[in-house]
Amino acid sequence: MHVKKNGTPTRILGTLALLAAMVSGAPAAADWPQRPLTMIVPFVAGGGGDTLARLYAREMEKQLRQPIIIDNRAGAGGNIGTAAGARATPDGQTVVFGTNGTMATNHWLYKSVGYAPDDFEPVARFSVISMVMFVSPDSPFNSAQELIGYAKKHPGELTCASAGNGTASHMACGLLQQMAKIDLTHVPYKGGAPASTDVRSGRVSFMIDVAPYLVPLAKSKQIKVLAVSTPQRIPTLPDAPTLAESGVPGYELFAWDGLFVPKGTPPERLDRLHQAVNAVLGDPAFERSMEERGSINSPMTRREFADFVHKEYRRQGEIAKMIGVQVD
Repeated sequence: MHVKKNGTPTRILGTLALLAAMVSGAPAAADWPQRPLTMIVPFVAGGGGDTLARLYAREMEKQLRQPIIIDNRAGAGGNIGTAAGARATPDGQTVVFGTNGTMATNHWLYKSVGYAPDDFEPVARFSVISMVMFVSPDSPFNSAQELIGYAKKHPGELTCASAGNGTASHMACGLLQQMAKIDLTHVPYKGGAPASTDVRSGRVSFMIDVAPYLVPLAKSKQIKVLAVSTPQRIPTLPDAPTLAESGVPGYELFAWDGLFVPKGTPPERLDRLHQAVNAVLGDPAFERSMEERGSINSPMTRREFADFVHKEYRRQGEIAKMIGVQVD
């Protein structure tokens, strides 16, 4: 074929590539997705993780112009659903809502979680999340200092609920017990929603769980907030002191969440999902609404997020060893 100097071969190659894509039926990257996506949420409906996942999915739908179907697969601290996500077809159509528990902590707590850290591609970080220490509105405790003081005088009497063995709320209880030098009885549930229900009724003494689904309960006086887990107070609960201010110096724990896909997902679809998430996080109205819940939007590049997940894996291992937590 005669090659002209005006770039005609380049145009021909481009046309051939377009024709090949049309024949194969494969959509261009910019046109993907062309059907609904599924987001596996490895927690029960109504709990803290599920609440956040649904908020992000609802906003991502606007960017991707496709529905996102929530698939709740709870159990084993999030391992069951996350393992299912690892086995999903790596085409971008199935995404996984991941947390510090499922993507970092659980590997140190369980003999087998059913998946490996490198079974996933980290797509984008959603947020970092303060945790809230709370009790029933009828609880005799009005501060973390009072609760801790009582626990020191009555070892093993107070109960601390969690969303399940190995979850962020479990780690928060264990860290408090270790750092405050108190003896608590851990009561694991199959999710944050049933755990918080029993705390609100007074059947369990207290809980430390993620802020987003607790803030509305605090504002409606359905729970009494004693403290927050982050080094600084959070804007949405400005009167709640930190645990570090409440007699446990150095206490610091936060949850985080992000979007993951099975290893092997095409890079262009990873980029499309990453762009969609960061567009959501960059919306000022959405950012304000999340901050009011105690969740701080924290966008990262894909490389930054991958590095962050790796560091969190090591950090959570150190905390697990310090606390001495073992699920099985």
